[in-house]
Amino acid sequence: MFRVTPVASRASSAGAPTAPPERAGLRAWPAGEGVALGDVGRLLRRHWLAILLPTLAAFVLSVAFVQVVSPRYTGEAKLLLESRDSALTRPQQERGDVAQPIDEQAVASQVQVVMSRDIAREAIKRLGLVGNREFDPMVEGVGPVQRILILLGLLPNPLDRDPEDRILENYFNRLLVYPAGKSRILTVEFRARDPELAARGANTIADLYLASLAAAKVDTARFASSWLGSNVDMLRSRVAEAEAKVEAFRARNGLIGGVAGTAGTQPIGTQQLTELSTQLSQARAAQADANAKAKLIKDMIRDGRAFEIPDVANNELIRRLVEQRITLRAQLALESRTLLPQHPRIKELNAQLTDLEGQIRAAADRTIRTLENDARIAGSRVETLQAAVDAQRDVVAKGNTSEVELRALEREAKVQREQLESYLARYREAAARDAESAAPADARVVSRAIVPDTPSFPKKLPIIGFTTAVAFLLAAGAVVARSLIAADPDDQRGRGRPRPRSEPGLAGSPAVVRAAPAPLGRAAASAADAERLEAEPLEAEPLEAEPLEAEPLADPDAPASETERPGKAPAAPPAQPADPILQRFDFDLLRQRLDAVETAGGGRRLLVVGTGTGADLDALTMALGRALARSARTVLVQLDPGPAAAPGLTDVVAGAAAFGEVIRRDDGSRLHIVGRGGESAELLVREQQGLGIALDALGQAYEWILCAARDAPQGATRPLIASASRWMDAVVIASDAAPDDADLVALYDLAEEAGVPEVIVAQELPPAPIAMPIYPLRRSA
Repeated sequence: MFRVTPVASRASSAGAPTAPPERAGLRAWPAGEGVALGDVGRLLRRHWLAILLPTLAAFVLSVAFVQVVSPRYTGEAKLLLESRDSALTRPQQERGDVAQPIDEQAVASQVQVVMSRDIAREAIKRLGLVGNREFDPMVEGVGPVQRILILLGLLPNPLDRDPEDRILENYFNRLLVYPAGKSRILTVEFRARDPELAARGANTIADLYLASLAAAKVDTARFASSWLGSNVDMLRSRVAEAEAKVEAFRARNGLIGGVAGTAGTQPIGTQQLTELSTQLSQARAAQADANAKAKLIKDMIRDGRAFEIPDVANNELIRRLVEQRITLRAQLALESRTLLPQHPRIKELNAQLTDLEGQIRAAADRTIRTLENDARIAGSRVETLQAAVDAQRDVVAKGNTSEVELRALEREAKVQREQLESYLARYREAAARDAESAAPADARVVSRAIVPDTPSFPKKLPIIGFTTAVAFLLAAGAVVARSLIAADPDDQRGRGRPRPRSEPGLAGSPAVVRAAPAPLGRAAASAADAERLEAEPLEAEPLEAEPLEAEPLADPDAPASETERPGKAPAAPPAQPADPILQRFDFDLLRQRLDAVETAGGGRRLLVVGTGTGADLDALTMALGRALARSARTVLVQLDPGPAAAPGLTDVVAGAAAFGEVIRRDDGSRLHIVGRGGESAELLVREQQGLGIALDALGQAYEWILCAARDAPQGATRPLIASASRWMDAVVIASDAAPDDADLVALYDLAEEAGVPEVIVAQELPPAPIAMPIYPLRRSA
């Protein structure tokens, strides 16, 4: 028979018995320090009277306060900050621009403007707060104590101050100005005992603020118009002087401009140089044209193509000679039909034809000579114009220095003229905006204050509820603090230090303390008691005695009802379960630990992590589930892979199946089983919120939610274990490894990092040795 016993836990249950190290071979991990979250609720319920009395006292005092205190009313007006200049009232140079938006700094600045002392003094006068008992501290005069302090010089006489200045402090205490969120709306709140005064005060302050903005813009326009008016006359005289200097310098240096509309404002010398340059270019073009024509005609006459020259062909003399040659060639052709070449008629015609060609060539030569003469005439004109241009260039070069000075004077005169025109335009615009109603304020009232019906102070229900809640929290905190202060001094000294990780000599392994096992039955006894009984000396007696039947030894860690008391008969042995799986395990001590675990609501959630094979984990979880199912509704959720076709938890999380499709009943017990499903474990790691919702749903129907997962080699399933541990009330690590085993330490740290309230390490131990009955000895002869 095997016994599954908790050997280590992170937070031991209340009243769990422990035994010294020599009592048994069971190991338990140290309990956590401080007060557990579940202990706080029990602590508050135990000291309910100490919490109830201060809470009731605070409730009664808050009710009395809201009934006695004088109510105050709040008037609220809202202002919108925006630019109200239109295109007609805006200056000419700014009419095309878009108005700049008002930023947060500008809004904060306007809040301070509303709370300025000038507006406050004017508001005090208009509202008639002087002599008001709520605002004026000197309505009843100076008290005797205050008068003595004034006579001793320790306090200034308040009557020496202006009446408005005496009320400023109370005025600002009743005034609240703030922007509404990140908008450009200012909220003006004014509080007073008189609701009509509160509404009138908020509206008056808003009107005074708008009037101050409008007056500031009018003052700015008046200052601009007066300043511009004083500078316009001075600029006019300066412009006249600058223009006179320009004309005098131009006349003195001969820099007279040309005729308007022809050469612009260039000097006459420059205009003449331009005209001569143009004529020189034309003469050079004519010369080049004549030379080109003459050369071309010579070449064509040399080639016998004189008649192709347009100037030769268009000559009247040459045209007649060409016609005569054509006639002679016709006659020569006619006579050559009947006469021989040596005939006198033929010779005569040839002689006439030769003479006509000579005349044509002579006429072409005359044309060539005419063109050559034109070219020579053009060349002489070019030379004359070149000389004139050179002379005029010298004149223009001498006048450049004077032109530089003239341009400087003209620029200065132009600047003065433009400045004068700008000042004149702005002066006219400023004079137009000088009127009282021409410059509207950059704000407007969007909501005027009305007379309030309900007081703004005191808010009865919020004050009573807040005071009562604060008193309750303070009383509960005082109870918890007193319990912490009254705790064991050794615990107080050790609190705040890290929990030891290992025993001396076992670096990196979990800390180990020892605990005793639960009794197995009538014939079973603890190994420590058996060793103690065997070690006791045997005493011999002279009388003979009958053999005595052995009685079971009481386990020191068993409950008082199960422990054998003196003078009473021993308890009957417990009945063994009929289930063969349950006969292998004993979960009594583990069940005691788990029953003490606090839960957040619904069923208790327990995760069993096995470090052995899958068959060992299945047997352990099935036995534990059947043991729990005998007294409570229990469901076993298997996180290890199962049959591929069977739907399970992953299908529920993925939304592919309902709970009714994945829950099946264990044969021979009341245990319900849910497999992992066909999806991979990555779905449960990725959809952690869906896993929590599924476990919450199971907690509404079952008292125990038992989850099982095996620690695969190389930690392949540890992301799944960490994801599931986040939603567990306790984690049981089933491992027979040594306390300093790396995998066991890693699993323990993994559960602690997930924030599990209770982490338990359990081992499968062999049954304790059975104590043999002891018979007294008797002496014989």
